[in-house]
Amino acid sequence: MAANHLRVYYGPDDNIQTTNIDQAPQTVSLPLGEILPLLADAVASERTWLRDFDNDEIQISTDLYEVILAYQHYRRPGA
Repeated sequence: MAANHLRVYYGPDDNIQTTNIDQAPQTVSLPLGEILPLLADAVASERTWLRDFDNDEIQISTDLYEVILAYQHYRRPGA
């Protein structure tokens, strides 16, 4: 029986080659506007795969962090 090898799917971009998981990039930089609608849809649809990333750390700009903190403060009931 031949051994199956899993490959990482990077999407429809023709410039990225499929490689085995050992050679996959550890980080990817992209505009927030590109991923935000997809994440919002996944949250609204309660996709279970989101839980796989609950403990993953992300890096955001200080400006975005401050806006999120302000939004969190004013979003609270009674604020």
